[in-house]
Amino acid sequence: MAELSLQHIDKIYDNKVQAVFDFNLDVKDGELIVLVGPSGCGKSTTLRMVAGLEDISNGHLLLDGKEITQTPAKDRDMAMVFQSYALYGHMTIYENMAFSLTLRKENPNVIHKKVLAAAEILGLTSQLNKKPAQLSGGQRQRVAMGRAIVRNPKVFLFDEPLSNLDAKLRGATRREILLLHKRLQATMLYVTHDQTEALTLADRIVCMSMGHVQQVGTPLELYDSPNNVFVASFIGLPPMNFYDVKVVGDQLQGNGFKVTLTPEDKMTLAGYEGKEITLGVRPENFIEGEGIKVSVTNNENLGMNTLVYGTGEGGVKVTAKLKGWKNFKVGDTVSFDIVRKHFFDKETTNAIRGDK
Repeated sequence: MAELSLQHIDKIYDNKVQAVFDFNLDVKDGELIVLVGPSGCGKSTTLRMVAGLEDISNGHLLLDGKEITQTPAKDRDMAMVFQSYALYGHMTIYENMAFSLTLRKENPNVIHKKVLAAAEILGLTSQLNKKPAQLSGGQRQRVAMGRAIVRNPKVFLFDEPLSNLDAKLRGATRREILLLHKRLQATMLYVTHDQTEALTLADRIVCMSMGHVQQVGTPLELYDSPNNVFVASFIGLPPMNFYDVKVVGDQLQGNGFKVTLTPEDKMTLAGYEGKEITLGVRPENFIEGEGIKVSVTNNENLGMNTLVYGTGEGGVKVTAKLKGWKNFKVGDTVSFDIVRKHFFDKETTNAIRGDK
């Protein structure tokens, strides 16, 4: 397929509002990159600049080492799948999938073979004579993907393609996209605000906020070693718990609770003695123990796990994800220990990693 390189990309609109700041990314051949972040963070704008649907204000875009920054969208050899399926209602599924090839006046026999091959990959062979209105939302999105596949582009671009589907269809279509990627070994850029899609689909994730790249890495890297408070809060469900604490000797002292530091923790926090930091704890890193005491405010059973929400001394809030089915009642007192901690500088919000 193709390698893609985004070098110091900016997007500044005519009203001087900047949507993307110094975006840098090298996409390997066959890699599936997911751009994730909240609405308005610049991820879709970045994708549209790659597609040629938005002008690049500054920087360079290279495809297989060739500069395409000013190349028109139609000549970039990329195919985009949109949130709205953008299918022609008066055409059959076959005609929709063949449309771009028909416009290019390809040989009808070649078109036929490509459409049938794409339909087989996506399980649409029996639907080719139907109109879009006769299909479910998930099937229509597969048609949109099929229309991209028949073009055999160098790069596939997905702009929140599952947003219009219900939860069950999102899960099924997400798995289809992953299988499609493995089968085609295609270079793909995928935009979503849904961290579940990012974590399950991506070879690497680009996490964005307010036009800036916050971290690029594998799903495990962003989950296990977030660069800053934003990434830590955005990746992970339920979100990470955050507490303002002070480093005092062998302890972190917070509002109404104390946490004992391990020797490894103390090495990481060297230089922060007597200072305030932000302690981050993922809900799944709490276990029942003897540490932080909380009064249960809500208990949600999720089958193999239970979400427990509680309030401790000083009003400290705890969201814990415990293994097994728990039947805590509102007002019950539960104590939690922490099995994994994340530390963040209070001023910069960046992760504190020590010398490791």
